[in-house]
Amino acid sequence: MKPVAAFSVRSKVLATIAAAALAITLGVLDYVTGRELAISAFYLLPTCLAAWAAGRLAGFAIGALCTAAWLISDLLNGAVYHHALIPVWNAIMLFAFFFVVVWLLTAFHDSHDFLEQTVERRTSALRAEMEERRRLEHAKLQAERLAVVGSLAAKVAHEIRNPLGSISLNLDLLGEELNTLADSSARSPEQCRTLLREMRSQILRITQVLQEYLQFARMPKPQRAAVSITNLLEEKLNFMQPLLAEKDVELKKAFDPDLPPVEADPEQLWEALLNLIRNAVDAMPHGGNLGVSANRSDSKALIRISDTGLGMTKEQARNLFVPFFTTKRDGTGLGLAHTLQIINEHGGKIDYTTAPGKGSTFTIELPLAAGA
Repeated sequence: MKPVAAFSVRSKVLATIAAAALAITLGVLDYVTGRELAISAFYLLPTCLAAWAAGRLAGFAIGALCTAAWLISDLLNGAVYHHALIPVWNAIMLFAFFFVVVWLLTAFHDSHDFLEQTVERRTSALRAEMEERRRLEHAKLQAERLAVVGSLAAKVAHEIRNPLGSISLNLDLLGEELNTLADSSARSPEQCRTLLREMRSQILRITQVLQEYLQFARMPKPQRAAVSITNLLEEKLNFMQPLLAEKDVELKKAFDPDLPPVEADPEQLWEALLNLIRNAVDAMPHGGNLGVSANRSDSKALIRISDTGLGMTKEQARNLFVPFFTTKRDGTGLGLAHTLQIINEHGGKIDYTTAPGKGSTFTIELPLAAGA
């Protein structure tokens, strides 16, 4: 028995005992004082106490005890009546009065409890609704910010990509000229070639970043269809096994075979999941366990991706989905922001738990397909 329940039962027992003691005390006082003090009305006090604190049955029992105490004290006092059954009739009427009072009092008490429970349920529902509204407002604000950032990124990418292409072409021509010069002068242009390779690698790096910006800014509208998450994960994760083995990462899968499909764009959904999986693998530089599970929760599909890696600090976790925030040396800070954008577009949400040195767990919640 839980402590709260035990305390409730103990309180009812103590209240009933106290009411019984009070009823007996009143009976003794009624007998001692005779008819000089009209204390019959006070029998209502222990009856009401038992009914309110211990319930209807206890109230009836104490009411019967009070009736018996009154009747015994009345008979012992030697009261004279025209008929011998009149005291019994009076006792029956007194108990009937107690019965009605107990019934009404406990009905009021039950209504009071029901009203409290109703208020508590509605308050909880209202609190949950307010929390959901705050989440949706935050998601909307985040989407608006991402739209502005995406528009800006698209313009910047457009202005930079063409000059980069020209620079890359000129570097190729310069490399050919160096080769020609080396052949004619018999001098090694290795140092120049090293510089060219470095310049070309940096250009490729900038091009890669711009491609991510463009992908982030111009994400197409999802082409939704009924997608089996289990089949999608099984198929895609099989192709990742060599990479996981190379990183010394052990994959642990837990899929519900009866999980209904979701309405989603399979390519975009996998792109979002792949970003989380890559982050999980990167968080385990010395190997570890990668957990991927999919199951049902009411009308939602839950996808969990967990790792046993480095985890994140509170500051890092707070900025996790902020565009351009990254803890990686060569990261752009758009991967998780893009993932959040995809999940929001699909009507879902992402939760996570993390702690330094204890790994991270991401939970994606997606609505099931209609009729599932």
